[in-house]
Amino acid sequence: MVYQEQIQLSTKGHGQMHDLTDQITQIVKKSAIQAGLVNVFNIGSTGAIGAIEFEPGLKKDLPDILNRLIPPSLDYGHEQAWHDGNGHSHLQATWLGPSITVPVQAGKPVLGTWQQIFHIDCDNKARHRKIMVTVYGE
Repeated sequence: MVYQEQIQLSTKGHGQMHDLTDQITQIVKKSAIQAGLVNVFNIGSTGAIGAIEFEPGLKKDLPDILNRLIPPSLDYGHEQAWHDGNGHSHLQATWLGPSITVPVQAGKPVLGTWQQIFHIDCDNKARHRKIMVTVYGE
């Protein structure tokens, strides 16, 4: 069986993170799938999905380290082509990836005690985000 649902987010832009764990857990529960996988996918090229301990220190650290590794700059080829200020946003989102797949057991996502599913907006302005959640299994 396959079940799909979308989560919609409004973000303030670069570096804002959202904890999606409770929403994902509820979607898995609604799917009635007891064993399988849940895939969480960011629709768009400047947002990313991952797993982290969703606490204030890491909510600050992750965007900070991304900006050190892939800083905002006008030197990216994307900037030279589009002049929209978000070349780094595309690269940061690509670095992290657009999705995560988590096992489902006993009707719940299998996550560690300190592990939550998050979305991070890497773009340089506020965005309306769509996250596709697909639950596979039986």
